[in-house]
Amino acid sequence: MALFGKKKDAPAPAADPKVAAPVKTLDLRDNPDYIRVYDQFGRELFIEKERWRKDVLPGNLKSAWNHPDQLYSVIVNALNDGFLADILHAAEHLYRTDPLPARGACVYGIALMKSNRLQEAEDIFQNYLRQHGEDGSVLTNLAKVYSAQKLEQKAEDILWHALEVDPNQDNGLGWYAVLHRERNGEQGWLDALRRVAALPTSWRAQIWLAREALKRRELKDALELYRESLSRAGADVPAELLMQMSGDLGQYGHLPEAVQLTEPHFKAQTHGLRVGNNLIKAHLDLGEINLADRILNDLYALKRPDWRETLSFWDTEIAKARVKATPVDQGKQLAAALLCIEGPIWLKHDSPAAELFAPTAPASLSICFLGSTAELQTSGEVECQITDAPGRLSRALPLFLAEQAAFSTGAGVQTLVPWIVEKPGGFVLSGKPWSDDEAAQYARQAQTRSDYVVVSHLKAQVEPWSAELRVLRTEDGKLIGSLAASFPSARPEEVVPALAGGLISLLVREAQIATQSPPVLYRIPPNAHFGSYLVRLEQLLAIRTAAMDETGPDFLNGERAIIEGNLELCVTFPESAVTRILLVQTVLAMKKVRPEVIAEFKEKLQLLERTKPLPQPATLILQKMFEEVIRD
Repeated sequence: MALFGKKKDAPAPAADPKVAAPVKTLDLRDNPDYIRVYDQFGRELFIEKERWRKDVLPGNLKSAWNHPDQLYSVIVNALNDGFLADILHAAEHLYRTDPLPARGACVYGIALMKSNRLQEAEDIFQNYLRQHGEDGSVLTNLAKVYSAQKLEQKAEDILWHALEVDPNQDNGLGWYAVLHRERNGEQGWLDALRRVAALPTSWRAQIWLAREALKRRELKDALELYRESLSRAGADVPAELLMQMSGDLGQYGHLPEAVQLTEPHFKAQTHGLRVGNNLIKAHLDLGEINLADRILNDLYALKRPDWRETLSFWDTEIAKARVKATPVDQGKQLAAALLCIEGPIWLKHDSPAAELFAPTAPASLSICFLGSTAELQTSGEVECQITDAPGRLSRALPLFLAEQAAFSTGAGVQTLVPWIVEKPGGFVLSGKPWSDDEAAQYARQAQTRSDYVVVSHLKAQVEPWSAELRVLRTEDGKLIGSLAASFPSARPEEVVPALAGGLISLLVREAQIATQSPPVLYRIPPNAHFGSYLVRLEQLLAIRTAAMDETGPDFLNGERAIIEGNLELCVTFPESAVTRILLVQTVLAMKKVRPEVIAEFKEKLQLLERTKPLPQPATLILQKMFEEVIRD
């Protein structure tokens, strides 16, 4: 259908999740019976179409009733979702009140046409033309009315006149060109486009002709058509022009030309993801990583939740490109060290939140945790790569086991993480487990001398994965016990919590460690959300490491996805002090390395504190910590 004006990259609907009980699952994305929405925190949710129609759409129409731009968007989305009968009254209201009369006439007339009320639709369009003069979109829709009435010649005459008034209507131009293709084949199609391109203000026909020139490998002719199109379009170049031009040039391998013609006109706010996508890909394919990253950050700054998945994809691709551009000298011995994390990683000893988990008695002994090893299907050579699932879990597992031991036994805990000292730095992931002697030696040399060391190792060559734990006495390296368990890599919740419980039992049995009840506030996300919790532990480690002087500026990637993931855990478990502290510590660490990213989340963080406060006594402490986060 030919709607008024230019197509806009409009955001998907927002909804209060309490209204229609939406569900969150990727399996529903392509299900026609569900509508994708975003809540106030930007979370992607899905609502059954019928529940949306009954429970959400009426409220959206009511709240937008006196706001024409919003009402137009609600009506168009509802039309696209098939809710014609539900928006007829609203479309009539917009027609009578819209400060853009052509928009109101088009949307109401289209709704009437879809309702097969053709004479009423014709009256709407004719009435507009009498009152306001000629408009290309109104004339094109009037031509559609005549076509539906089987008045084909009259429809075609009106359609041509509509193109004379505005030759750049996507629907009108497409309809006109297809009519002539049906009559005279490809030559008819080309002749129709050339006829429209000859009109004084045409730019759209030129880019379609340029595509045909590219197919014939006539780059010079295509570039001339693109330049003509740009000169006709004026200062504010439409997104459709830049998107098709950059996309077609890229598809046919003319990347420098795509960037040279497109980028001088690109404005993220105006042209959005549709054009930004093509520019990011072109820059990456040309090896211009920083230029791709600049466009990505411009798009992220617009805070569009419906773009998040695509932008996260490009974030990862840019990180991969940076890693690929970092050569590894196979003959060079890389200098490594062990980072030491004391206590649970999210509970620094000097944090205000520490008093919420204060131990009942001094630690009677100390336990060291050492992981960062995983057996993989690799070449066996030293490789530089972005963090993958085995590497992340190899670091998250000892961090999780450390906090479990701390809260279940009262022992002092520390986690050792191997790290490449030379810039740009990086976590070490070894394919072989630590030997007993190595593990005991490193534990003895740690910041705090440990009584025992727990060594974890993953086997991740094939599904299911397996995790192995060995518990050693530090003073002599004697093995006092071991544990192992298998689990699907996507569902660590099936084994890891139980593995931690088995470790505590082993320590009690073999090392005579006393147990205690964990603090009341120590509640972690259960079931399917547990895997996300493990990821957030490792990401906090990565952010803190990124702040070290020895770390290169490009070590960290996916910064926004990290904050989003933490926010989602907090929204899903609003009474969990653990997830809230983890979020605050993550954001505080991120503020040191990427303060511009935190600025993008300031409103969501304030919304979380305002709408989902923790129960006392955690509220006051967390409020003070959040004040430090949002302080400029």
